[in-house]
Formats: sequence, structure tokens, C-alpha cells
Amino acid sequence: MRDLTVDLFCTVDGWGRGRNSPAYFGYDGPDLQAWIDQQLAHPHVMLMGSNTYRAMAEITAGGDDPSFKRMEELPKVVFSRSLRAPLAWRNTTLVEEDVAVAVPRMKDTPGDPLRVIGSLSLVRSLFRLGQVDHLRLMVFPQVLGESGEERILRGLPDANLRLASIEVLDDRLVLLSYLAS
Repeated sequence: MRDLTVDLFCTVDGWGRGRNSPAYFGYDGPDLQAWIDQQLAHPHVMLMGSNTYRAMAEITAGGDDPSFKRMEELPKVVFSRSLRAPLAWRNTTLVEEDVAVAVPRMKDTPGDPLRVIGSLSLVRSLFRLGQVDHLRLMVFPQVLGESGEERILRGLPDANLRLASIEVLDDRLVLLSYLAS
């Protein structure tokens, strides 16, 4: 059975982004970049919803960041009923089937691990379906308060998690890794 990992970046107060926040909430650093590169180096299948697909496809198409090339190489699966094939981002498969049917089938099929970055609606569905094996939260040392947008854990069902590890990156970011029970 393939594992499914959810990776989310957030502020201390749980926001996934802010109205005026730059990339990585302005806290980019060598350890963070090395962690991102390390995750991309491992074979995996990226799962996402249509909004994340649109955003990531646009960002990677217009940039020269070395990680963008690797993201293009990785297989991607987009769950959407609004997008139409063929999709512009290379190595992307469009799945119109319900997540409740498609993801359990994917997890039962041999292959590379599954990974979700962002895609909060998809994450909510996966938690409700009990399909998440690992949750990793990269916590940035910032409180956005009133300028915060998208509470990352809002709308999730109750879930018991078991702390697997804690790592500090760039002397300021905290990576919390959990196993879903």
C-alpha cells in the first residue's frame, strides 16, 4: 500500500497565506530550500486540486528555479471537474472521478508514494476519508492575525495524530511530522 503524505506551510496562528505575504512568508533560507529539494528528489506522485494546479503550473512555467524543472518531471494527478484535458503542465493526469473512489484505488496500486502540497479542499476530503498517513507542518515564525487567509486546518474532522519528529530549519522554522492514527 502506498503512503499518502500531506505537506502544509503555515504561520504560528495557522494561516496558509496572508494578503501581503511574500513566498515562504518572507522566511526563505538554505535549510528550507534544501528540505524542499530533498522532498522533490524522492520519487512521488503529486496530488492536487484545480486551484493549486493552476497556481503551480503558472509559477513553474514562468520561473527558472531548479526545483521547477523537477516538479515538471514528477507525475502529477489533478482532481477536477472544471479543468479539461489536455493539461499544459507536463506529466499531469486529470482525474474527474470522486476522490473517495480514486485515492483508495491509487493507494492500493503499487507505485511511488503520494504527496499533497497545499490543496486545502483536497486535504479536508482526504482527512474525512481517512486516507492521510503522514501530516507535515512547516511552521513559520509569524502571526498574521487579521491579514491571514486560509486557515489550513479549518474544516478538518477530529483526528488523533502521533508526533514522529520535530526539526528546526534555518534556526527559525519548525517542521512537525505526524503519523495519522
